[in-house]
Amino acid sequence: MNEVDYLVNLAEVQGNRVLAPFLDRQHQSAPFDRMEWWASLARHCRPADEPLIAVKQGPGGGVALPLMRHAGSNTLESLATWYSFWARPVSWGTPEISALMPDLARGLAGKTHRITLAPLPRGDADLVEHAFRAGGWSVLRAACDVNHYLAVDGRTFAQYWATRPTRLRETVRRKSAGGTLQLRIEDRFSPNDWADYEAIYRASWKPREGSPAFLRDFAESEGRAGTLRLGIASISGRPVAAQFWTVEGGTAFIHKLAHVEDARDHSPGSLLTAAIMERAIDVDRVSEVDFGTGDDPYKRDWMDGRRPRYRLDMHWTRDPRAWAGFVMASVRHLRLRQLSPCAAEWSRLDARQQ
Repeated sequence: MNEVDYLVNLAEVQGNRVLAPFLDRQHQSAPFDRMEWWASLARHCRPADEPLIAVKQGPGGGVALPLMRHAGSNTLESLATWYSFWARPVSWGTPEISALMPDLARGLAGKTHRITLAPLPRGDADLVEHAFRAGGWSVLRAACDVNHYLAVDGRTFAQYWATRPTRLRETVRRKSAGGTLQLRIEDRFSPNDWADYEAIYRASWKPREGSPAFLRDFAESEGRAGTLRLGIASISGRPVAAQFWTVEGGTAFIHKLAHVEDARDHSPGSLLTAAIMERAIDVDRVSEVDFGTGDDPYKRDWMDGRRPRYRLDMHWTRDPRAWAGFVMASVRHLRLRQLSPCAAEWSRLDARQQ
């Protein structure tokens, strides 16, 4: 396979005996890089849109770029939603992804005159930007979000905990000493546990869940794989806080957390985070904890690092249809450099999907 293949129907990808194995759990150690994740997003979160997976294979390996076309539109964007920590090209085998991406980019010019990718980690943004420029596209780039993370660096939980803010450590010490909260962490999916999670989320300060069916589908899948870490905090048998993590490939991903407002004085969220963090560091032996996107101030109490996520707008300006969009996108990217990261864009996406 030396040309770019466009597999519009996700079932086509799943049924491809050459390609499908490279997009499963065995070869991709983060959920956002797997065919299972893309298919579930398309089914539950973006049913009105048309998925398109662009694939370029060479001797010994290949690269796939998950995309989505809006109904009635000629433009493409990342197959991603507010649940995605990132949306990037996925590679396998021995070839350098940088050698395959320019050909993939050139091939996409026959499918659309505009592609928007977000959110991209810095290294992936660098690679994609270079590849699309080499492929003849005009590329605009702007920071669009923030990711908080913890590099464990071989520390034990006790060593990590000693570096946390005094206020946080004292809160956890005092509230733990009271013995009011009961904590448990499950690594297998249970309908009863999930019902507790959903009840807590509904009673929390959080906005309405964008796609409960997608999230449950994901939790069930991770439960079967043993990578689920679902934490529940209770007071006298009543669940008051819940957190949904997954652990694989040396990384703990924090997907969701919530607590009911009338239990706030007991700090159930802080105690639960500390408990799951201890398990992730001392038992699962992760090298990194990823708190997803969003620059929420409380994340700084738990994480040491902060890194940007990027948005790339690619325009095929050899096509006159791209000209007006290129000018408008240029103005928007100038504004994004001056304002807070990409909140308007993701708010638009959230509103459309909900």
